[in-house]
Amino acid sequence: QVQLVESGGGLVQAGGSLRLSCAASGGTFSRYFMGWFRQAPGKEREFVATITWRTISTTYYADSVKGRFAISRDNAKTTVYLQMNSLKPEDTAVYYCAAGSQVLVPTSARQYDYWGQGTQVTVSS
Repeated sequence: QVQLVESGGGLVQAGGSLRLSCAASGGTFSRYFMGWFRQAPGKEREFVATITWRTISTTYYADSVKGRFAISRDNAKTTVYLQMNSLKPEDTAVYYCAAGSQVLVPTSARQYDYWGQGTQVTVSS
């Protein structure tokens, strides 16, 4: 059983930055795809970014965050990060960390086995 705990959310003005962290425990972290999803009020959960588990990781991003967000992982610390720059009010959402061992479609939430409790990100205009 993998446990995921997100941190780093908060209130920031448009144009600002935040770094989210997701600490994992209880599994072989280095063998999991790690992803970030978000859910705004009244909307479905949507894909943000994913990083593969391989030694040379591959990253995937939603078009809406490309060039502004960066996902990274530290296998020694069993932690994945999401650096968010140039934040916009439409980035406001609860951000969830997810882990999956058999991820064929990185953008699909159904491919992930474990989820964190979420951290709120609010971007004011």
